[in-house]
Amino acid sequence: MTAKLNRPQSIKLYKDMVTIRAFEEEVRKMFSAGLAPGLVHLYSGQEAVGVGTCATLDKDDYIASHHRGHGHCIAKGSDITRLFAEIIGRRPGYSLGRGGSMHIHDPETGNLGTNGIVGGSVPLATGAALSAKLRGTGQVAISFFGDGVLNQGILFESLNMAALLSLPVVFVCENNDYGEFTEIDDVTAGRPYTKRGAAFDIPADKYDGMDVLVVYDAVSKAVERARKGKGPSFLIFDTYRYSGHSVGDKQEYKDEKERQLWEARDPIQKMAKLMVKMKLATKNDLKKMDEEINSTVVAAAKVAKKMPVPGADDLARHVYAP
Repeated sequence: MTAKLNRPQSIKLYKDMVTIRAFEEEVRKMFSAGLAPGLVHLYSGQEAVGVGTCATLDKDDYIASHHRGHGHCIAKGSDITRLFAEIIGRRPGYSLGRGGSMHIHDPETGNLGTNGIVGGSVPLATGAALSAKLRGTGQVAISFFGDGVLNQGILFESLNMAALLSLPVVFVCENNDYGEFTEIDDVTAGRPYTKRGAAFDIPADKYDGMDVLVVYDAVSKAVERARKGKGPSFLIFDTYRYSGHSVGDKQEYKDEKERQLWEARDPIQKMAKLMVKMKLATKNDLKKMDEEINSTVVAAAKVAKKMPVPGADDLARHVYAP
């Protein structure tokens, strides 16, 4: 790790992770209360990857997310009230309350969308990178995807195209060891998985995805490389989802000892301890931040619940051309 902390940067990283954790807890409550239709997939535990990655980006840089994408949206700057609204099907949501958790689209922050298709983020980010290169904008695209995508054909096609055309895209694999209910070793051959990038002569490496500074440092270098026209990078971050595949999954396929080992490496607590050690914040400072963030998130959820659902006048919107 070579990332150097100053107080404003460290506070931003910490606050973003805490916001995501608090947001996901409210989403869990909404789903349990029957307010969120369909499935929701929580990002709790993986916050360091999304926050550390998005902290390296400019506002007009692109991200393409996956089904577990609320954290990416928040880290890239989306408004949490509108995110809540979308997840519970309210009209002011980012997709007018029609898309829900897996179809959140926020072009103002460069967010190409969360995605219900396994591997769907990979060609989207690759295409955005191609567009940026052709237009000469200097923008970079990030593709977030899980370890389940390591076996998808579209990954190899996109890696080939990105390498061939030297596209400004960074492929970020969030390896939480499980594709839905299946452990990665049961379905994925070819360790180390970084070989997938190396096969196309793309710089590839694996990192600790539970440390936001490690993530920030690794992605910063990849983004800088992409901006200089040197092409794509393939990064794997080992992380862990605290929740089931989706809310309601009891995780009976997981070992309790395994869970305890990962939770002992919690990215928020790790950052908090480091900030105190480096005298960037006191324990009381952090406690106050936590309380303020939790209050803000709970208030946003309450506002979203009072927002209107799509009405009859919305029925034909985006169905027919004007």
